Amino acid sequence: MRSHCYDELVVFQAFSRIVAGARKELVIVDTAPTGHTPLLLDTVGAFHRQMQRSFGGGNMRVVTPLMHLRDPDYTRVIIVTLPETTPVLEAQALQEDLRRASIEPFAWVVNASLAAAQPRDTLLAQRAIAELDEIRKVRDTLAHRFAVVPFLAEEPVGAERLQQLARMG
Repeated sequence: MRSHCYDELVVFQAFSRIVAGARKELVIVDTAPTGHTPLLLDTVGAFHRQMQRSFGGGNMRVVTPLMHLRDPDYTRVIIVTLPETTPVLEAQALQEDLRRASIEPFAWVVNASLAAAQPRDTLLAQRAIAELDEIRKVRDTLAHRFAVVPFLAEEPVGAERLQQLARMG
């Protein structure tokens, strides 16, 4: 079973187990904004199907991570971006790649927005104004649902901080 891609398959199998357990707990996958990720996730399924054919387990049903990601009752894909041109363009490309893989993003989050923080400092206020075009682009052309999270002095880590953030909106 040793091959040049064995290590990758082990990682994908571990990831498959995590995704399969997502019915019982929240699983967050932070990935680079490329379309390679969903296509690579199906590698495990292809491996399982090949093993079934090779060893006569054809009656077994294999559910791949990609199948879970495509199921809106199982997975909610949320694209997170910064309110700047390059990150929004990268996130838009990710959305297009996801759609090619038959995965529809549930929502977008525009994170660390100065505009949402409403700064009083002149320089920061000018930067906040520069964000508005990107926020409008997400709202008007890219997202069915979206949220804008203000730039915060402290990251919202932990349940209590996330609840505080949710109450802000």
